[in-house]
Amino acid sequence: MPAVTSADGTTIAYERTGSGPALVLVDGAMCYRAAGPMRPLAALLHDSFTVYTYDRRGRGESSDTPPYAVAREVEDLQALIVQAGGEAYVYAISSGAAIALATAAAGPGVTKLALYEPPFMAEVEDGSRIKQYTQRLSELLAAGRKGDAVALFMTNVGIPAEAVAGMRAQPGWGTFEVIAPTLAYDDQVLGDGSVPRDLASTIAVPALVLAGGAGPQSLQQAAKATADALPTAEHRTLDGQTHDVAPDALAPVLVEFFGT
Repeated sequence: MPAVTSADGTTIAYERTGSGPALVLVDGAMCYRAAGPMRPLAALLHDSFTVYTYDRRGRGESSDTPPYAVAREVEDLQALIVQAGGEAYVYAISSGAAIALATAAAGPGVTKLALYEPPFMAEVEDGSRIKQYTQRLSELLAAGRKGDAVALFMTNVGIPAEAVAGMRAQPGWGTFEVIAPTLAYDDQVLGDGSVPRDLASTIAVPALVLAGGAGPQSLQQAAKATADALPTAEHRTLDGQTHDVAPDALAPVLVEFFGT
């Protein structure tokens, strides 16, 4: 298992495929190499880039070192960029976009940045639901109720309660419970749910912020707000796509952006 050691000693497992400029893919909540969109996406990008996928801390084959802080996840991504040669393009989806933003602002290393639907939902709502979710998630995880924490997250992002109940009855539910503590990490990464405008204003590298045209207007608005906060960002909408963006719809857009 290839791995890098982050600044606090955490082991970050990764895969590398393809050839060309380095491109690191950053997952959102509940996803890692063995369960998420990045392996299929990497398979469509490896002819154009040396693609790095990795397990964020506390997931898959990566280890974890408490206490958690967003800065630790920035260090994880920085360690991977160093492994890739010191410079890399970065693509991130959902809450992973907040990590990518923080890393791009932290110093050299990220040379181009692409984000898909950063869920900064305080841009489109008053924030009370976000605070309630944070409080309830913290309570459930503190009580060791990992399954309930996963269910809370799923319903919070719009999965019907009946569908969640059906998923809980399936054998694979236990894999969700294993990484349930990392839901608190993603919650911290997103902060109060607002676009981090002061941070974003310092990012000068070329950037692309994408949204799916078939998804909720709230996510489309959050993506547009993120693009507006980045001095050099282009905003694009992928027709027919949702938050679960299809790799074959996304890959050509990334090849065009990172390849120019």
